Amino acid sequence: MARLILSLDGQVLAEYNMNKERYTIGRLPDNDIRIDNPSVSGHHSLIINILNDSFLEDLNSTNGTYVNGKLIKKHALQHGDVITAGHHQLRFVEDEDAQQDEFEKTMVIQPSQRPAERLQAARKVTDQAASSPLATGRPAASAPPKSKAKLQVLSGAFAGRELELVKALTTLGRPGVQVAAITRRAEGYYIVHVDSATEGDYPLVNGMPIGALARKLADNDVIQLAGVKMGFFES
Repeated sequence: MARLILSLDGQVLAEYNMNKERYTIGRLPDNDIRIDNPSVSGHHSLIINILNDSFLEDLNSTNGTYVNGKLIKKHALQHGDVITAGHHQLRFVEDEDAQQDEFEKTMVIQPSQRPAERLQAARKVTDQAASSPLATGRPAASAPPKSKAKLQVLSGAFAGRELELVKALTTLGRPGVQVAAITRRAEGYYIVHVDSATEGDYPLVNGMPIGALARKLADNDVIQLAGVKMGFFES
């Protein structure tokens, strides 16, 4: 759930949970967020929440509405944005745990949902890829890679969300549309196609289909899966 934290000169005055569709900000008592200050218009600005997105609109206020120091008329709010109305600030904060949960419910496939036969085949393919002399130069190992990795969503409603790849096997996608698996190996991280609605509809890495074989991922690779673009980052 998103929140607005109202402050003046660095002192927090109030906190508002964004659990309604519309929030008005202004000086008059009928506003959802009242700021009783002459520099704030009677009805200064409006926030509209639509699904997972929040939009700020200036209501022709006298002194204007600012986001991160820039005058705006309309603005799609992002985590950490600071709204200025008169001399007051409202920081827009999104609950990262809630974001992660929502993204995982949508894109991360739990074991009970996985197509078992195809997933076993995918594991076999990644095992073969990791143990191939051409791929690694040494036998496969069960130890995790030395580096840590994460996925960051680059498109759609969950843009900016991150998923740490901490499991040995992470299955992603939408059943009946497109599914892939990412495995952690001592040699690194591999992605392999698991299932799709159309035969041969493989996930893309950097714009190219990965095919039926496992593909080793490199830092800054861009994965496109089930209509969602995700960046792969190692640290």
